[in-house]
Amino acid sequence: MNKIANKQVICDVLLEEAKNDKDIVVLCSDSRGSASLTEFANTHPDQFVEVGVAEQNLVSISAGLASCGKKPFAASPACFLSMRSAEQIKVDVAYSNTNVKLLGISGGISYGALGMTHHSTNDIAVMASIPNMRVYIPSDRFQTEKLIRALLKDEKPAFIRVGRNPVEDVYSEGNVPFEMDKATILQQGNDITLIACGELVIEAKRAGEKLKEKGINARVIDMYCIKPMDREAVVKAAKETKGIITIEEHTRFGGMGSMVSQIVAAQVPNTRVVNLALPDTPVITGKSKEVFKHYGLDSDGIVKSVLEMMKNGQ
Repeated sequence: MNKIANKQVICDVLLEEAKNDKDIVVLCSDSRGSASLTEFANTHPDQFVEVGVAEQNLVSISAGLASCGKKPFAASPACFLSMRSAEQIKVDVAYSNTNVKLLGISGGISYGALGMTHHSTNDIAVMASIPNMRVYIPSDRFQTEKLIRALLKDEKPAFIRVGRNPVEDVYSEGNVPFEMDKATILQQGNDITLIACGELVIEAKRAGEKLKEKGINARVIDMYCIKPMDREAVVKAAKETKGIITIEEHTRFGGMGSMVSQIVAAQVPNTRVVNLALPDTPVITGKSKEVFKHYGLDSDGIVKSVLEMMKNGQ
């Protein structure tokens, strides 16, 4: 079992790159420990800014640094970063199109028992609705590294959500197919399509394997790029399979599933789309795997949804 969290990978990449690029600056809102950025702060104190529990200031200061030619990475719990700082993100970062990378840590239901106040189940909808703002949710540590290295090469705003704890590997070292803003096909199939993001990609991958044992060939897609979404991959799946099921750690309104549904409705309206997501109610408390299982977002729940879809004629 992997013991390296995606947020630790981000720190490792920034630690390495900051040695030769003094424009890289990391900012935290009293979250260096929870963001696994303590080592960066200790190693590069001149490239680290602690703003305290003041998320709006975190974003605005980052935008100011970016306007001076710096490359800021602003880290804060996703639940606070996406909600408390929405206006600053909209105006100071997105509207001004500044080179700020927003790191939403402990995203989704990572905080478990802390409940709705600490769950970030609306962040995709909020961030993706802002012009100029890109949204990424990598599925494992290997893809996280590829994504951060790619983002270091551009000068556009982005929101990156990662979880709190280590997640199981979807890929393996040396075998990480990655193209910026292009979905990754984990398994080919022409019966049904599973599109997932973040920590639920591994569950979709497992579901695809279980379905194969039942004689159902599922196409499994890792849609780490929520915005801009890989429309070509979605349309192709809608044309070539009998239906699409989306799986995400987010409310069912305005998330990845909503975006996939919009694309399919406009391009291939005869293909049915089912969205598996968190309900429109405060989510139960518990560890991530327990919550996923409760709401049918684990591999068994996904398989059940596929069988129901196919039984009902898609």
